[in-house]
Amino acid sequence: MKPIITIGETKTPDGSKFTLHQHDGDFFLRLDGTQLMSSTWTLSERLLADYACPEKAPIKIRRVLIGGLGLGFSLKRVLELVGDDAEVVVAELLPEVIRWNRELLGDLNGHLMDDPRVTIHEGDVYDCIRRAADGTDEKWDAILLDTDNGPTSLVQPQNHRIYGRSGFAMIWDSLSPGARVAFWAAAVEPGFERKLRRDGFVTESYSIKAHERAKKPIHWIYVGFRPVHTGEGKAAEPTPVTPTPAVVKAARKPKKRWY
Repeated sequence: MKPIITIGETKTPDGSKFTLHQHDGDFFLRLDGTQLMSSTWTLSERLLADYACPEKAPIKIRRVLIGGLGLGFSLKRVLELVGDDAEVVVAELLPEVIRWNRELLGDLNGHLMDDPRVTIHEGDVYDCIRRAADGTDEKWDAILLDTDNGPTSLVQPQNHRIYGRSGFAMIWDSLSPGARVAFWAAAVEPGFERKLRRDGFVTESYSIKAHERAKKPIHWIYVGFRPVHTGEGKAAEPTPVTPTPAVVKAARKPKKRWY
């Protein structure tokens, strides 16, 4: 049996051990020994892109923010969904993860970082959201957040500021009308949609499988939609997401929540 080899190691800002491993051609990212993602189970990362950047979005998706580079599978799917004139910013807190993707994972998805549509921001995704919210940068048409295992299971303690009331209000202000923010969660997060709706979002939630052959869904994706208001002052409903066949098989019927 081929051994699992550690090919990269660094520390997160709070001192946790973050490692990259290889086994028989597959790659894994771990935090203090707990696996965060792998190149064998990529479905939920791809689904995050499908739900944040739906084919029939009410607006043209031109500016996309991805929180967390990981192994690049969300980035790969976003680039498949958006046009040639899109701008995709990937915010990655750990410079070593960026370097690993360029030097060790080039044959996986690392080459996507050279796509002219892609900008790598070495830093906190929070800053990218804040700058769009305060008008320093343009608004986002889609935001994908896969920085944690969920709002109650943080990879980095400082990420709590994303999930509080001020954080959701900031995300709202950073989005164009008709835009979406999609959050990845390892498990169901009670009350999460209610908090999003409190700040004006229309919400959807999807339970998803870890991989295509899994027997049942275990992860969740939560989506907040910033409505487009009509001339009569009414909020237009979000266009239903029409996912790919893989998404149809892997995700249960969404639970929609309105005002």
